[in-house]
Amino acid sequence: KIFGYLPGRIASFVMNLHTAPKTIYLTRHGQSEYNLSQKIGGDSALTQHGRDYALALANYVHSNILNNKPRTRLWTSTLKRTIETGMHIRNEEVVADGQKWITMRPRRWHALDEIHAGIFDGKTYQEIEEIDPEEFKMRKQDKLGYRYPRGESYLDVMQRLDTIIHELERQRDPVLIIGHQGILRIIYGYLMWNEIETREQCPHVSIPLNTLKCLRPHAYGCDCESLCLINQKPTDDGQTEPVNLDPPSH
Repeated sequence: KIFGYLPGRIASFVMNLHTAPKTIYLTRHGQSEYNLSQKIGGDSALTQHGRDYALALANYVHSNILNNKPRTRLWTSTLKRTIETGMHIRNEEVVADGQKWITMRPRRWHALDEIHAGIFDGKTYQEIEEIDPEEFKMRKQDKLGYRYPRGESYLDVMQRLDTIIHELERQRDPVLIIGHQGILRIIYGYLMWNEIETREQCPHVSIPLNTLKCLRPHAYGCDCESLCLINQKPTDDGQTEPVNLDPPSH
C-alpha cells in the first residue's frame, strides 16, 4: 500500500515508464517581435524571420519525420509565437498501424508557457537593471531560485512541468515540442542527465533560435543531434549566452 502525495507521484511515474525507443524533438518558436526588441515575456507574433523558420520547420517535419513516423505528436504552449511556428505543419488524415490518424494534430499546454516575468513582463534586461538594480542583482546571484516579483522562478516552472514529464515518459510515439527557451532548458536538462549533472546548470543551457534538437533517450543516457534549419542569422534577441556574463534571458 502507498500513502502520501510524494510516494503516489513516484508510483505513478514508475508505472508510466517503458523501454520503447522514441525521438523527442525540441525547438524554440521562430523569432518573435519581442525577441527583435529584446523584451522578455509577452504574447507577441512572429517576425518575418520567425515565419521563415516556421516554413523551414514544416518542410523538415514533412520530409524527415512524418514520412517515417506519421504518429509523431505536436505539442506547443498556448502562446501565439509557438502556435504560429507550428501552423504550417500538415494535419492530414492517414492510416497508421491500421487505424485512421490525424498527423501532427497540435496539443496546446499551459504548462509549456514561458516563465512568467511578473511585473517585469515586456521589459528588456537593461530596463530591469535600471528600474530595480537590486532585483537584477538577486537574479544574477541565483538564477535557479530567483522568482520574478508576482511571477515565477525556474523552480516553480520545474514543478509545473511535472505533468509534461509524466506524459513524455508515457508516450510511445515521437514528440515534437515547440516551446520557449526557459521551458526547453528544463526539459533538455531532464532528458540529458548524462550531460546536465545538476539542476543549477539548467538555466544556463543554450537553446538557440532556428535550431531543432533531436533527442534519443536510451538505457544509459540520451543522445542529442542539433540541426540548424535556416541559415539566415536572426538579429540579437537579447537571449544569447555571453561567455562571462549572466545571459540576458529567462
